[in-house]
Amino acid sequence: MTFVRWTQLVVCCGIVLAGLVPGACGAQSAPASAPDSAPAATAPAGNRTAYILPPEKLAKAIALSRIRNILDIVGALWGLVVLWLLLATRTFAGIEAWAGRVSGRRRSPVRADSERLPHPRWLQGLLFFAVFFIVTTLAGLPIDALGHHFSREYGISLQGWGGWLGDQGKGLGLAVLIGAPILLLFNWIVRRWPRRYWLGIWLAAVPLIVAVLLVSPLFEPIFDKFEPLTQNHAALVEELEKVVARTGTDIPPGRMFLMKASEKTNGLNAYVDGIGATKRIVVWDTTAGRIPDDEIMFIFGHESGHYVLNHIPKQVSLSVVGLFFVLWTCAGFAGWLARRFGSAWGLQTQDSSAAPLASRTGFVVLIFAVSIAGFVLQPVINTVSRHYEHEADVYGQEAVHGLVADPRKTAVAAFNALGEAWLDDPNPSPFIEFWEYNHPSVKTRANFAAQYDPWKDGGHGEFFEK
Repeated sequence: MTFVRWTQLVVCCGIVLAGLVPGACGAQSAPASAPDSAPAATAPAGNRTAYILPPEKLAKAIALSRIRNILDIVGALWGLVVLWLLLATRTFAGIEAWAGRVSGRRRSPVRADSERLPHPRWLQGLLFFAVFFIVTTLAGLPIDALGHHFSREYGISLQGWGGWLGDQGKGLGLAVLIGAPILLLFNWIVRRWPRRYWLGIWLAAVPLIVAVLLVSPLFEPIFDKFEPLTQNHAALVEELEKVVARTGTDIPPGRMFLMKASEKTNGLNAYVDGIGATKRIVVWDTTAGRIPDDEIMFIFGHESGHYVLNHIPKQVSLSVVGLFFVLWTCAGFAGWLARRFGSAWGLQTQDSSAAPLASRTGFVVLIFAVSIAGFVLQPVINTVSRHYEHEADVYGQEAVHGLVADPRKTAVAAFNALGEAWLDDPNPSPFIEFWEYNHPSVKTRANFAAQYDPWKDGGHGEFFEK
């Protein structure tokens, strides 16, 4: 579960925020169809693990995980290569010149000798950044398409190519409509304060991070269909209300929704997103009625933990602090790139190191520098995220204590269903988990859940007294 669901919307801010926007606070995936018999909630011994896949799915999970890892790493590196190539071939410089030509005003009908004058710079900038999003999206489309191909081949995605391309187009449309003005604002800040522009961008980015968290649920109906959860799952709503009362998350039934995910996927999911007035529960229709309600309650308890334990403000605060240093460092690095390669890339070479970055093409150099920082810092960001996810797992298991028959058995069954639904590797490489995973592996989570029993001998949980 993620509070920012669409790659292109994240790009609007994230391409400058270096991926520091808090994104994946919820469970990485939700449970799939429950196994025929839930694994016993006993502590693993030796090489035993609480996460078990049927033999026919084990090989698929290992193969698909390798494919995912390769595509993730190659995709990240390819994004950097694309920016470099488009700069080195002067493609961005050409796009900037083209935007200036096609956005010219017509000659005045009153004065025959009037010259063709350019439109204001902001209009040229909007056109340039719109093309920027289009070009970079098209460049990454083959890798995205490969990911969708393998998701279909392994039976996770049900979405046809037409629907998938439609969603890609919607995401691109949002990026152009929202992202282009944001990048234009940042570019204007570089022009306005060439010496301390990184500080101005940081100050402007902070409210944007909060705004993305607040408004992201408003965009979900663009991609998926929703209906009130009470319409066909009133009993589940009653169970979730018990968790709401125990956790104090204050989400009324009117803000509990069923998402029609079955049109696109066999995967299962349930999550909480939004903040304040937009906070709500969303359960996929592939989840409700296909796994026991107690497992959905555990998932919701996990999600509630992110709110109760203030993971969102904590992660936003860490992002804001990290972004300050990232922009400060990348400003110097981008300035060096502009001086070293500016002539070859078609940038204006001036005495001021920040002046070349004020052009549209120069601003892409800054984006390139921040993108490199985002790639390098990915393990750091994921390590912080895994810590919060583990805390939420603990909170979720404690939240359903007394509400379900056996919290350990419920949590282990949920994690097994999760792994089976998305074919998660039961034994991922430690390096891959360190670099790629923003959640602990399913094996790690299930093993912990099987052993966690703070109520033994009259004890109590970390977050609840009972």
